[in-house]
Amino acid sequence: MARNVAAEYSKGTLGEFLRLSPQDLERARAERRPELDREALAAALREYHRDLGTLDATVEALLTRLSHPESRVVVTGQQAGLLTGPAYSVHKGAGAALLAQKLNTDDAPVVAVYWVASQDHDAEEVASATLLDLNETLHRLTLDVPAGVPVGRVAWRDEWTAEVLTLLERFEAPAEHRAAVRARIERAISGNGSPRTGYADVFARLIHGLLAPAGLLVLDPMHPALARLMAPALARELEQPLTSSERIEAAAERLSTAGFTPQLRRPAGATNLFVEEDDGQRRLLRFDGQTFSTDTRAYTRTELRAQLDADPTRLTPAAGLRPAIQDALLPTLAFVVGPGEIAYGAQLKDVYPLHGLQQPLLWPRLSVTWLEPNVARLLRRLHATAAEVQADPEGVLGRALARERGAGAVAAGRLQALEAELEQLITDLAQLDPTLVGAAERTRRRTLPRVAHLQRQAASALARAEDERSGQLTRLNKHLLPNGVPQEREMNFLTYLLKHGETPLRQLLALDAGFVGEVEIS
Repeated sequence: MARNVAAEYSKGTLGEFLRLSPQDLERARAERRPELDREALAAALREYHRDLGTLDATVEALLTRLSHPESRVVVTGQQAGLLTGPAYSVHKGAGAALLAQKLNTDDAPVVAVYWVASQDHDAEEVASATLLDLNETLHRLTLDVPAGVPVGRVAWRDEWTAEVLTLLERFEAPAEHRAAVRARIERAISGNGSPRTGYADVFARLIHGLLAPAGLLVLDPMHPALARLMAPALARELEQPLTSSERIEAAAERLSTAGFTPQLRRPAGATNLFVEEDDGQRRLLRFDGQTFSTDTRAYTRTELRAQLDADPTRLTPAAGLRPAIQDALLPTLAFVVGPGEIAYGAQLKDVYPLHGLQQPLLWPRLSVTWLEPNVARLLRRLHATAAEVQADPEGVLGRALARERGAGAVAAGRLQALEAELEQLITDLAQLDPTLVGAAERTRRRTLPRVAHLQRQAASALARAEDERSGQLTRLNKHLLPNGVPQEREMNFLTYLLKHGETPLRQLLALDAGFVGEVEIS
């Protein structure tokens, strides 16, 4: 089995692949970025927030802190999912805000920034939202977001507003909570009369509304003022368009040798740049040593430079380059990331020096599984955690039912006792006839998995029978494994505001920046 990059990183054992570990927070805090023009960055962000309709006293205060010559940033980001997308999109932002609060001082201000991944063109990743109402009805809304187009180019449509409001009307929840969430969504769509009415803008305003009070600034890299600041880094990449890919591939080979599975592969000729072409599609650039090309046409370096000068939003970084471009723009102290992003980061340490940078600290994101009161009570009865249910819902319920009936046949202890008895039997047989040891050991290896399989079958049968009577298994799955996916990666955070008001948001923002676990909604 391949080694897990995120797990090894948390232990601080990946120094070959990542410059800093989670234990190096103070070292990261002591590093400086004196060359970065923070005034220009703050001015560009002010222009963006003015256009977004979110420039208020809170944002101005954060921009003032960012303008300080010693300021640093805790940055996180996510694709612009429908209604904020899966809950972890909000959790990441909360974690960044909490970490920035922890590190902020008057002499060295720290500001949290949420990078809205508006350049991304994977419509399937951002088009859906899943919510669960008080009737245990799972609602999944999917909008017809165009494929292949940067989501920052997608205009919000009136029919999408109608679809969202129809979902809210069907959603069973207290009227006052539903009205409050509806007001949040309507403000995000209208933007207080802002000229920006794109799909990514709605996402950005929702994140802003939830987390700006905690000290978070949203940032859209496709806003012209911000794109202009990133253009020099993209121009540098055009000068050596294959070097970053070669370094990513070299890291992939080292990871493979060390027993890990690389997350990024860069085939021969692939750059880390995308170009948005005249048909609106975002396509990867390739380079053959002289000419750049996509699947549709060829470009000279001069043509791409001219395009970058004319409209810097049309040349954008691929996953292997985006963190370095992000950190060329921002005075990053820490980058709040999920496990998959840590695996990406393990291949990017040597990309940063191409842009005169060092890789920042990667901070594992805050992670929450929300327990609504009915689910929390059921888990206590089952003597189980949400993680155990997510790993084996039928087994957890079935074993609990067996315990309640006094039936120990499916208990782990029974299998362990059988294993111990078989091992003792093999030892005893060996004393009588050593030639029997091999056959006895083979019998043990066959018997234990078969008995374990029978135990799982029995537990599953009990769970399914109970589910037909009381719906307990269905309830657990809807809350903790909606659509077969762990809650945090599927359920929309607004689910909890719709049913419980602002309480879950207050609980989220009261956590530690590195929290990982379950939170019972009180």
